[in-house]
Amino acid sequence: SLKMASDSPDSLMTLCTDYCLRNLEGTLCYLLDNETLRLHPDVFLPSEICDKLVNEYVELVKTDSIFEPHESFFTLFSDPRSTRLARIHLREQIVQDQDLEAIRKQDLVELYLTNCEKLTAKSLQTLVSFSHTLISLSLFGCCNIFYEEENPGGCEDDCLVNPTRQVLVKDFTFEGFSRLRFLNLGRLIEGVNVETLLRPLASLAALDLSGIQLNDVGFLTQWKDSLVSLVLYNMDLSEEHIQVIAQLRKLRHLDISRDHLSSYYKFKLTRRVLNLFVENLVNLTSLDISGHTMLENCTIPSMEEKMGQTSIEPAKSSIAPFRGLKRPLQFLGLFETSLCRLTHIPAYKVSGDKNEEQVLNAIEAYTEHRPEITSRAINLLFDIARIERCSQLLRALQLVITALKCHKDDKNIQVTGSAALFYLTNSEYRMEQSVKLRRQVIQVVLNGMESYQEVTVQRNCCLTLCNFSIPEELEFQYRRVNELLLNILNQSRQDESIQRIAVHLCNALVCQVDNDHKEAVGKMGFVMTMLKLIQKKLADKTCDQVMEFSWSALWNITDETPDNCEMFLNYSGMKLFLECLKEFPEKQELHRNMLGLLGNVAEVKELRPQLMTSQFISVFSNLLESKADGIEVSYNACGVLSHIMFDGPEAWGICEPHREEVVKRMWAAIQSWDINSRRNINYRSFEPILRLLPQGISPVSQHWATWALYNLVSVYPDKYCPLLIKEGGIPLLKDMIKMASARQETKEMAR
Repeated sequence: SLKMASDSPDSLMTLCTDYCLRNLEGTLCYLLDNETLRLHPDVFLPSEICDKLVNEYVELVKTDSIFEPHESFFTLFSDPRSTRLARIHLREQIVQDQDLEAIRKQDLVELYLTNCEKLTAKSLQTLVSFSHTLISLSLFGCCNIFYEEENPGGCEDDCLVNPTRQVLVKDFTFEGFSRLRFLNLGRLIEGVNVETLLRPLASLAALDLSGIQLNDVGFLTQWKDSLVSLVLYNMDLSEEHIQVIAQLRKLRHLDISRDHLSSYYKFKLTRRVLNLFVENLVNLTSLDISGHTMLENCTIPSMEEKMGQTSIEPAKSSIAPFRGLKRPLQFLGLFETSLCRLTHIPAYKVSGDKNEEQVLNAIEAYTEHRPEITSRAINLLFDIARIERCSQLLRALQLVITALKCHKDDKNIQVTGSAALFYLTNSEYRMEQSVKLRRQVIQVVLNGMESYQEVTVQRNCCLTLCNFSIPEELEFQYRRVNELLLNILNQSRQDESIQRIAVHLCNALVCQVDNDHKEAVGKMGFVMTMLKLIQKKLADKTCDQVMEFSWSALWNITDETPDNCEMFLNYSGMKLFLECLKEFPEKQELHRNMLGLLGNVAEVKELRPQLMTSQFISVFSNLLESKADGIEVSYNACGVLSHIMFDGPEAWGICEPHREEVVKRMWAAIQSWDINSRRNINYRSFEPILRLLPQGISPVSQHWATWALYNLVSVYPDKYCPLLIKEGGIPLLKDMIKMASARQETKEMAR
């Protein structure tokens, strides 16, 4: 079942292939002269492995931004004595003339070149070297493969005036390709004579001429005894075309569909044409007439049509001409036609826009070669996921992931696909998704964010990430996610909503993670980015979610991470703290976040001298009386001062305010707090608090620390009792009870 397929771990073959490709130098290859990859002389690999290496390599280059392509990768397969290739699929910009040239000695059976726009007529010549073995060939979308560069004059100076011109090659044919059976020439460049090109082929079984306009297709009848599959997508048909098709009696698959938005078509489908196909093409199992306008009504009268349960029996067909079928079709393409909404359609699989099943069939059928149709189908899926409920969730997710991977640079697909992913990954569907599938979603979302600076895509991708448990589910791509988000936040012009979501994600990513993660993110410029955002908001005099999240993120990233605390001070963080306090005296959340952060800074002994100014100490002392956010602001201000007091009277390098006066205010503040207060704070470690227990230099710091522990273990015993025991708090408290310098009420609390 689909669920099991998506859940099972990758095969050992897949894992090894992936590992070798990411570590070519350490596994199959060595570097010659520090630049060229060479295969180790004792490596011999069969085609099962080589094909997978090449096909996976193409996939990795296309979908994994961290993976570095190698100039000389294809040369590893130049010698059939050590590496054998048989079936390879190459795509897009990844492959160039010299890559095909490198593997010309291989006996290829199947070669798919899809949208390889960098290939020129040099590669046509290379194809000839595969002519004696090739059975399947696709040149779909290789729009320059029939062009060669003509160099006029040959003289140096002249060339500067006339750079190389592109000239169409007219004399290439498939002469000598004696075994070729399957050929895809989709989107072939105009001006190539298809008839001449194909004439030498003795027995074609499948031909795809998508997007090519041919007024005369009479030459197709030369394969009427062998042709089983014919695709004429987007060809404007005429009566002559129909008559030729009707003679191809061996056809099992016929596709005359079109994109109804692309251009004006004179041709309209009629009842007679469909009848002709049904009568003549008796082997037909698959027919695609998507996008066509029906000139006349082909449907059975509606009274009769609505009767009984839906049936795929030809005899009950709502589409009259299909009543003549011997058995139901395996596939019937009716996307963007009125026929797909009828009740009885004689086919096991129908592509259309009537319901989820038809829409998923459309995405599945058209993704690879028809992104223009696929994006509209995904848009329909988006509506289904948003308004109704998806019943085939895993299939839907996998199809959208495949489409996004396949068309990384297609804006429409990236926009509709990323929007659909948001609805398909939200919480109501959560239970049905495996870790592996959710990781695939994250990968493809990050790809989208990387390749598209477009606002809608960025917003959809950020929103989709919010459907995941952060940081846990993003841990495996931790650096990459953070880099992408910081990138978004560092752009000079920003969309408000994206900024808000990105800051929220950044904050969640640095909450509850290990210190080495925080240090790494700090080095990426996280602290600087947040301070810049705060600076901008201050200038606009706005205290919104972005402002609060930015301070919260700084609070999280400085937790037990001295390097990040130091960065905060070095980038004028204290100046911004004072300005925010002054500009937004009523904002309680903000005050709590800012003081939580300063608590982290105060825990670092080397940085405390920088907090030792009259201005800062006065501000902290005044905040002791704050009632903002319950006790949180007062508690954090007291925490900051407790660490400063712990350095002793000799570290008090200011005249105003007096140390004793501040100590008095601290005692008063602690005594005013309710010991059973529920808290807005989260400790991963008690170490910074426990540090204040075994000392006699500042009894008030000792009292603050004891109060903090007492409150946390009594209000949240399940969480904090084990932590206190684990970090060795019990013996510290016992020792403190014996200390002469400790105040009586502190000892009581400790006991």
